[in-house]
Amino acid sequence: MLYQSLFPEARSFEAFKYLHVGMLSDIKRKSLPAIAKAAGLANEQSLHHFLTDSPWSVAALRRRRLELILQSLKGRPLILLIDETGDRKKGHATAYVRRQYIGNLGKVENGIVAVTAYGLVGSMTYPLMFSVYKPKDRLEAGDVYRSKPQIAAQMIRELTAMGFQFELVLADSLYGESGVNFLSVLDELTLDYVVAIRSNHGVWLPRGERVRYNRWRKFERVFTDGKRADRYIREIVFGRGKKRLIRYWEITTDPATRPVNGTWYVMTKKADIKYHDVGNLYGLRNWVEYGLKQSKNELGWADFRVTDYAQIERWWEVVMSAYLLVSLHSVKGSPSNPEAGDNPPSSEVTEFTKHAWWNEKKGWKNLLNNLRLVLQPLIFCNLIQPWLKVFAAPQLARGFAQLIALMNQFPGAIPEPDATATKYFSSA
Repeated sequence: MLYQSLFPEARSFEAFKYLHVGMLSDIKRKSLPAIAKAAGLANEQSLHHFLTDSPWSVAALRRRRLELILQSLKGRPLILLIDETGDRKKGHATAYVRRQYIGNLGKVENGIVAVTAYGLVGSMTYPLMFSVYKPKDRLEAGDVYRSKPQIAAQMIRELTAMGFQFELVLADSLYGESGVNFLSVLDELTLDYVVAIRSNHGVWLPRGERVRYNRWRKFERVFTDGKRADRYIREIVFGRGKKRLIRYWEITTDPATRPVNGTWYVMTKKADIKYHDVGNLYGLRNWVEYGLKQSKNELGWADFRVTDYAQIERWWEVVMSAYLLVSLHSVKGSPSNPEAGDNPPSSEVTEFTKHAWWNEKKGWKNLLNNLRLVLQPLIFCNLIQPWLKVFAAPQLARGFAQLIALMNQFPGAIPEPDATATKYFSSA
């Protein structure tokens, strides 16, 4: 109910909830017809109206979602992950589509690109902001061109103005090489960062000074899935004298051959950073890939079938809302017990954990698995309803109703607006 006041029409709020049901379900393609079937709707018209004509504000929904994140964090700082995501789209009818580099494809294709910002606390990601990249040759009336680093910098300004605290900013070389448009904003906001740079990154040196390479050191790289591997790092020192706050590093899988696909150059601005921390801190960027993968593969980020950006933006914002609903169920990130760690499930959840497919492991994907199990009776009931209209099976209908009522007792983890309590909501 925390979102209900944002929708002046009751049917708009209903469509908002139905979209969440469909996005969180395990249907492969989150098309509106498929979501309508999962939600028990006669057709997808109300969902289409919600995206195209319903009078609600994306900005208001985004702000409410970000306020919920702030309330759940309770003052804890985030690690900010900046990246962009692209999706292949045919033709040029869709706003801001053109031939451009699509990161997940690793090549230039016809598609649409958005800059994204995710927050990381422990092992849980929170969806913060996104903004479409508008190529110069696809600008529409009233548009002002901004580069991807400029878009990212503006998002960081907005997030810090809202009250978000960032202990570190991570980004790839597109942003690491954009000093005026990105790094200068981080400096202005006094934010530490670890960013990738190109191998030919240039630094001005006084006459007579040179570049020095310290000896290689081995460190253990710890990946997001818990796996470990040996990596090697050395510091690149520009000039002489005492170490500066901004430092440069080369990381590789093999110092003898320094393979192209296994060697990275990193710039850090973080006081007293240790060589064995550099690689693992920069490696946290993999979490943004994890977040983008989940929003794309599990929630339907690229499954929109509208062409106007105002409507695409609505779809993406609902995806971010569905993503957050999962994130807030993290035990570690739960507003009711932010430091819970390895605590066992509460008594309110214990009965649900007896399901044979319940996943006790931590992680966003595991939480999604469990929420899908809770949603299953509702979705299965909706899918079987057409048969129940053909063949009477009152016992089956009553059984579904009873099971759905039990699922409605599953506790959520959405904070109250006053940030002093946890609201329990109906999942179905």
